[in-house]
Amino acid sequence: MKKNTLLLAGLAGFAGLGAARAADLPAAPEPVDYVRVCDAYGAGYFYIPGTETCLRIQGGMRVELRFQDFADDGNRAWGSRNGNATTTRARAYVKFDSRTQTEYGLLRTFVDLWFTSDSGDNGNPAVELRDGFIQFGGFTFGRAESFFDFYTGDNWGSIIQQGFSDHRTNLFAYTYGFGNGFSATVSAEDATFVRNQTVRALDASSENDLYGGHKWPDLVANLRVDQGWGSAQVMGALHQVYGNSRIGDSEIGFAVGAGVTFNAPMLAPGDTVSFQGAYSKGALRYVHEDAVFPDFVRSGDELKSAKAWGFGGGVTHYWMPTLSSALTATYTRYDMSGVGDDLDIDQWGVQGNLVWSPVAGFLMGAELEYEGADWSLDSGRATNLDDDTFVGVFRVQRTF
Repeated sequence: MKKNTLLLAGLAGFAGLGAARAADLPAAPEPVDYVRVCDAYGAGYFYIPGTETCLRIQGGMRVELRFQDFADDGNRAWGSRNGNATTTRARAYVKFDSRTQTEYGLLRTFVDLWFTSDSGDNGNPAVELRDGFIQFGGFTFGRAESFFDFYTGDNWGSIIQQGFSDHRTNLFAYTYGFGNGFSATVSAEDATFVRNQTVRALDASSENDLYGGHKWPDLVANLRVDQGWGSAQVMGALHQVYGNSRIGDSEIGFAVGAGVTFNAPMLAPGDTVSFQGAYSKGALRYVHEDAVFPDFVRSGDELKSAKAWGFGGGVTHYWMPTLSSALTATYTRYDMSGVGDDLDIDQWGVQGNLVWSPVAGFLMGAELEYEGADWSLDSGRATNLDDDTFVGVFRVQRTF
């Protein structure tokens, strides 16, 4: 009896020891939802874990040293004791691009944030929503490049605008693809982003700032083709010219334009050649983003819309895969015939650069930018008011 008791006690001890050792064994790991590569939209996209949404995160950093109008001793930069002859800029970029395929087509959200620190901002960078829009099927809603814009120049245009329509606005648009690279877009765009109310250097009178409240968005439309040889577009815009309380008139301004870009691999891989022209009455920033005359002035109790037309072109050439140059040239004519002193302005610009890219996503380069303007008044009160600006930029940039 005593032997049976001892045997049972020993078996119980071994059973307890086995249970204790089993408790110390690690538990089976839970399955991990690894990040999957999404190759449906190109390189850099991955699936957000637990979803069928593809996300791409991009970033970049740009640093510039700027030489302000260094070729003219009479300017406000080098020729003035208080002028800033050299300035700097540091800018960071963060981009988020999410895409999901649905039964209605592509659902996309794109956000592009800019953080810019310029000379004199005391370390308080400006934050800008460069782009922020939602696309659903053929619809686009949000802040984006105007659908009027096509060719905006081959150069940086860091200090001087390159001389084409190049603006972002809040818009509601629909794009229809016909196939074979052809598409058409109709867009309702916030008109306050293209209102031009300033005169640069002549007669800053009460005739300026005559816009009233914003009544209707601009109506913009284009027809575009993108194929292996390049791309082309014809575009138009309607813009309400609405006076303030002192002027009751309202007119419809408009702009029309066309542009083409040719791929030129016969010169070198990556080479392009582009041309564009535009005409406007009462909506001058559709011709030149930095228009030097207001969209309209007051003539008695009436609005008189200004007119402008311009054309230009540019080329990018790769001397070798890591060394390239770009050249852009434009001419713009502003006409206020029949209003006051019949002011006419001729404006022209040229930009050229040399860029070295020894590593993908990294570049160093220098650019020279020139802009000239000739102001003339038929009344003889003032004629040939020349205005020339010549600046330089050294840039270092890394994108990823």
